[in-house]
Amino acid sequence: MEPVIRIRGLRTQFGDQVIHDNLDLDVRKAEILGIVGGSGTGKSVLLRTIIGLNHPTAGQIEVFGQDLAQANPAERLAVEQRWGVLFQDGALFSSLTVAQNIEVPMKEHLGMPARLRDEIAALKIAMVGLPPEAGSKYPSELSGGMRKRAGLARSLALDPDLIFLDEPTAGLDPIGAANFDQLIRRLADNLGLTVFMVTHDLDSLNAICDRIAVLAEKHVMVVGPMADMLRHEHPWLREYFHGPRARAAQRQEVG
Repeated sequence: MEPVIRIRGLRTQFGDQVIHDNLDLDVRKAEILGIVGGSGTGKSVLLRTIIGLNHPTAGQIEVFGQDLAQANPAERLAVEQRWGVLFQDGALFSSLTVAQNIEVPMKEHLGMPARLRDEIAALKIAMVGLPPEAGSKYPSELSGGMRKRAGLARSLALDPDLIFLDEPTAGLDPIGAANFDQLIRRLADNLGLTVFMVTHDLDSLNAICDRIAVLAEKHVMVVGPMADMLRHEHPWLREYFHGPRARAAQRQEVG
């Protein structure tokens, strides 16, 4: 099966600082892939490079079989309409209501009537577990967890096949994070989504990720299920997946 995302020989750098060098990665259809790594390894940089907010120095990125560097504007637009993005804390437009935020991609890409946009926005709000009245509220009137759900609803506005999540549970309390994890898993299963998730949350990795890709030493050092992570002998992986926080997460899963 062709991967949804295929990266070969990726190099990204800012000035003299090299973030990734000769990075390879495949993301399979309908999987939740967790991207982890130490501070400064470029997890979010990788996400932003795939979606085109950063420009790589070298290498190839294919999404849905389309080489994004070689794509013309129409081809790239067609690919972008098949993905959604949830940035940290939702990254909502503060001057727009939740419903208006969700409708932004529809207005930009679909040109549908306002009444239909409103109906679809209400549906997306319900899909992410927000109450109907959340649609008329502004981001400043929402809790952090509600803003993340609103951002997730906007990422689903165009019925994408692929979603990118950047630290989706950061800043949430344990109950809120667990609920958000289960929401992601449920949406992925019900909608057949492929999920590219940057996270440092060991509970999320244990609970919902099909595979985990570890960024270290400027490339993807290892990718596989949690069992592979637990067997790996690299010092950072041993510390990360066998340290006190990892043991607590694993005990919680067992319990």
